Amino acid sequence: MASFATAEVCDANASHLASGDLRALAPIFKIYGQCRAFSGPVVTLKVFEDNVLVRDHLETKGEGRVLVIDGGGSMRCALVGGNLGQLAQNMGWAGIVVNGCIRDVDEINGCDIGVRALASHPQKSYKRGVGEKNVPVHIGGTLIHDGEWLYADSDGILVSKTELSL
Repeated sequence: MASFATAEVCDANASHLASGDLRALAPIFKIYGQCRAFSGPVVTLKVFEDNVLVRDHLETKGEGRVLVIDGGGSMRCALVGGNLGQLAQNMGWAGIVVNGCIRDVDEINGCDIGVRALASHPQKSYKRGVGEKNVPVHIGGTLIHDGEWLYADSDGILVSKTELSL
């Protein structure tokens, strides 16, 4: 992965920002995992307090992709824990963005992956297998489509309709 800084990406792509082809997510996410900066094509998932589909996705080869999980912003349970963080690392995912909570923070912080989430919560999610995959999701004030590109670093998260030349 090429080195990048989201602030510089914004400066160099002002026309893409103006057109909406490049969007910045609201600064609501906390940083977890060892990878402070990560990027890749987006895979979307929409679930609510149920992480069965999260595990299903992370059990597939990540190939440098970023799993974007719209958990509805729920603060009542975690959608990703240490086992899933390790699984994502082992399967080659570049990162995970959770519009919701994670748990096992110390374990996730030990994983060589980038994770963004609203907060941590000790309670695990339900296991019903309900949700939608590869659908547009609305997170952090931004509509995100499957197949778009996500760029995250310590300054924030950007989503682009196409891969950017960095």
